[in-house]
Amino acid sequence: MSDPGLPERARTIRRAAARLCLDLAWAPLHEVVLPNQRRADILALRPDGGFVCIEVKSGPRDFLTDGKWPEYLAFCDALYFAVDTGFPAALLPEASGLIVAHGLEAAILRPAPEQRLAPARRRALLARFARLGAGRLAALLDPGAVWQDERAE
Repeated sequence: MSDPGLPERARTIRRAAARLCLDLAWAPLHEVVLPNQRRADILALRPDGGFVCIEVKSGPRDFLTDGKWPEYLAFCDALYFAVDTGFPAALLPEASGLIVAHGLEAAILRPAPEQRLAPARRRALLARFARLGAGRLAALLDPGAVWQDERAE
C-alpha cells in the first residue's frame, strides 16, 4: 500500500482519534474555533464534563512548523497530540498526552496531564460546544437551511 499524502494522512489520523473518543464515551467535534480564534482539530467533551483538545500532526514537519498548540491549553482540561505510528514521538512535548493511530484505530500511549478549566470558562465553552454540535446536526438534517456557525461570533 502506498504512503498517503499529508492531507490524507491527517484525515486518517483525525478519523482514528475521533473513533477513539467515541470508544472512550467522549463526544468529539471536528474543526472547532475556540474563543481565541484558534481552531482545534478535535474538541471532545468527556462524561465528567471535561474538555479534551486533540491536535492532529501528520508528520514531524507539521509539528515543527506549527507553534500554536500552547494556545489551546487555556480551553481544555487535557491536550493530546494524535499522530500515526511513523511519527517520532520524542519530538512531542512531555507535558501533553499522546494518541497514536494505526489505520482507523488509535490508542492513548501517554495520558495528558490534567489542568481543570475555571468554572466560568467551562460553562462558556460548554455552551459554545452545544451550540456548534446542535447547529451541525440541524445542517445535516436540513442541508438547505442557513445556519450561523461559531466563526460568525
